[in-house]
Amino acid sequence: MISLKEKVGYAMGDAAAGGITWKIMSIAFPLFFTDVFGLTFADAGLLMLIARLFDVVTDPLMGSLADRTQSRWGTFRPWLIFGSIPFGIVFALLFYTPDLDPVGKRIWAYSFYLLMMALYTAVNVPYGSLLGVMTDDADERNQLSSFRMVGAYAMGFITLFSFQWLRDMTGGTDAHQYAVVAAGFGVLAAVMTLGCGLLTKERLKPVRAESFSMRQFVDLFRNKPWVILTLIGICTNFFNGFRYAVAGYMLEYCLGGHITWVSLTIDYMAFMAFGEVTCMVFGGVSPVFTKWVGSKRRAFIWSAVICFVTSVAFFFIPMNASYIWLMIVVCVLTSVGIGLFSPLLWSMYADVADYATERFGASSTGLIFSSGTMSQKFGSAISGSCIALLIGMAGAQMIPDSVGNLVLDPSSVTDSFYTMVWSLFSVFPAAIAVVMGALAYWFPLKK
Repeated sequence: MISLKEKVGYAMGDAAAGGITWKIMSIAFPLFFTDVFGLTFADAGLLMLIARLFDVVTDPLMGSLADRTQSRWGTFRPWLIFGSIPFGIVFALLFYTPDLDPVGKRIWAYSFYLLMMALYTAVNVPYGSLLGVMTDDADERNQLSSFRMVGAYAMGFITLFSFQWLRDMTGGTDAHQYAVVAAGFGVLAAVMTLGCGLLTKERLKPVRAESFSMRQFVDLFRNKPWVILTLIGICTNFFNGFRYAVAGYMLEYCLGGHITWVSLTIDYMAFMAFGEVTCMVFGGVSPVFTKWVGSKRRAFIWSAVICFVTSVAFFFIPMNASYIWLMIVVCVLTSVGIGLFSPLLWSMYADVADYATERFGASSTGLIFSSGTMSQKFGSAISGSCIALLIGMAGAQMIPDSVGNLVLDPSSVTDSFYTMVWSLFSVFPAAIAVVMGALAYWFPLKK
């Protein structure tokens, strides 16, 4: 029986990775890189694409390496314990804007972004794999996945809702604000990651492959549940990636920046924070909902339907700040679907890992779970890059300001720009939700 203390400890891992670092990187990065750091839309899009496609290769390699780790701390926990501090430091440096020329800035951004993705892989792949060796009980795995998602979304809410407030309290230039606030969040992420490694236990001993072999990678593609679940994972991150990455542009340009509503100032971070609370609540409800509908597969299909309907509805809301309350309501309803499917995904990876062990004879838990972070980064890479490129195709252009930094040309913010941004938050995710539901229907493990 896993104790509440250990469940909370496990949740701290994704509170750090998903609730702090990934949330800030997904939402703040596009706007930070173009409006504060000074990259062009093309540079920002290419940066996110190259760095995260790099992870498509490194994540499976990390999973295979983690599977073969043997230490006094276990198989997966040492990566959390010893990777926590570098993880926090590099995250902080990623938001520092150096006084360099454009070429120097590009080198800085690319170098630290690649390093951050490598460290994220080194910590998060073992963290996801940890679920597969903490227990073999299906109900406990659902509970741990639920705790994980509640931790991630609760911390995500705190992060997003406090981000602008902390920036205002810091004062100074935008670059100074981002650097200081990111440093604080980097320390918090490091402490939480370390806590996760120290508070959890590995109870199951993996059936290890005797030596490294490319056959393990070949076996992945012979594993139909893994193939379908990986495609589902990519779709879920396409869905979230489009919404998170374009939120800053939507609030800043389509709705005119900060909005005051019932004495509450709403910027793009606060806007998305409302959804985090909903995801936290329904992430906790997900195991109950799954039992009610009869299987994880059915629960996933229903969550995709919710995401589709609400995303389509958002497109028809008038593009006017006076409708912010209606936008928040629809965003919250979309988050009901996200909250329901998020824990399911990781619990289903554990089922796929069990299936792989039964069929192929050796544990590939780390390799299986690495595909979860791989799909996360691949989906975010494509969606983040598409947003930068599609906004550019809609006519947005960068021009130098009075001190030589690149800023968005106000004259390029036209109706086509507004329509593209609005569609990226609604129509594009709706289409992805359809694919996501169809793939879930074809998922063969009906647990």
